Amino acid sequence: MARTHLILATVAVLQLVALLTSAFSPDSPTDRRLLVLVDDVSVKSSHSLFFSSLRSRGFVLDFKLANDPTLALHRYGQYLYDALLLFCPSATEFGGSVNLAGILEFVDSGHDLIIAADAHASDLIREIATDSGADFDEDPAAMVIDHTSYAVSETEGDHSLIASDDFINSSVILGSKKIEAPVLFRGIGHTLNPANNLVLKVLSASPAAYSSNPKNALSTPPALSGSAISLVSVVQARNNARIVIAGSLSMFSNRFFRSGVQKAGSSIKYAKSGNEQFLTELSKWVFHERGHLKAVNVRHHKIGEADEPAMYRIKDDLEYSVEIYEWSGTRWEPYVANDVQVQFYMMSPYVLKTLSTDKKGLYSVAFKVPDVYGVFQFKIEYQRLGYTSLSLSKQIPVRPFRHNEYERFIPAAFPYYGAAFSMMAGFFIFTLVHLYSK
Repeated sequence: MARTHLILATVAVLQLVALLTSAFSPDSPTDRRLLVLVDDVSVKSSHSLFFSSLRSRGFVLDFKLANDPTLALHRYGQYLYDALLLFCPSATEFGGSVNLAGILEFVDSGHDLIIAADAHASDLIREIATDSGADFDEDPAAMVIDHTSYAVSETEGDHSLIASDDFINSSVILGSKKIEAPVLFRGIGHTLNPANNLVLKVLSASPAAYSSNPKNALSTPPALSGSAISLVSVVQARNNARIVIAGSLSMFSNRFFRSGVQKAGSSIKYAKSGNEQFLTELSKWVFHERGHLKAVNVRHHKIGEADEPAMYRIKDDLEYSVEIYEWSGTRWEPYVANDVQVQFYMMSPYVLKTLSTDKKGLYSVAFKVPDVYGVFQFKIEYQRLGYTSLSLSKQIPVRPFRHNEYERFIPAAFPYYGAAFSMMAGFFIFTLVHLYSK
């Protein structure tokens, strides 16, 4: 019996080591270990195209029921997964040691999250979305309805099947290739918390859309309407964790991936919806296959020297440089931009300069140390839509001139020198006149 327990413990340790060795690292920031929580195991087959696209890119998926009593996000102080996919909209509670606080802590520790809801979304899923910056319609039976941008079908229906093409204008989030076909969406809408500037709409509803129960006649103005309704949103947290909030689980399904689409009012019928391209590109962003930056080799030195000094003197000429690279999903490539700025900072920026780039990853700038001494910082606070933020700081003291470093005579002070000598000459003349005059 003891030997059996020892073997089981050894197997558990080996599995944990295997998981940890494939974890997120600075050399390869792409998520690799994904935990997928589902309400029903049938989701694994009904949404297999989306999951297959993840596997083809090297992801390891672990499927579990949301109420599995063995659920755990971390063990022995280490997280077992790099990202979490909540494909369980009706889950009222999670099994094992997973709960609302645990999921929020998972994100706070820098891990990524996808939330897929639908019209049956539970209070638990809604609360997770709310804490992420998105508020779903409070009406549990409400769905997004659009009588102008619905998907044309053989049956008229209630126009809750929407064909949306109002995408965010960002090649970092949605890729450089334009999404031609509209995205099919059936589910619930949400609004963004105006106090949270980290959440963005990726797929918006049209101005004619509204949120209501499609089975009931609309007697009062809907709580959500127009372009304020977000169908899919993303969050780029301050710790560079990423979240996708989608109001439709069906949009990830094989049926919506393969379905043709024709938007109402348009004569163009697409043989395939834009769901696969849209969600594939979005998954590349949320799992850090794109838009992840790193900065290395931060250096500064006096012009004409190579070594970094312990301090600078006022009015010294210096050069500051840093290398910035972007992760392409397989390797680090030079990041090219013209809006990277450095501050020479003490309480407030005394110098603000835009860095020039050699388009090979190196950014540099030269400037003169201001005529103010104290403890300064080189600071870069770089935030750009879709990219992970860079926050760099390096402290350096600045001293004044020593007593023997000043010029003997300052040209600007010649008037004062003249005033002093003229005063002495005048006093001498006055003394002679006073002593020898009768």
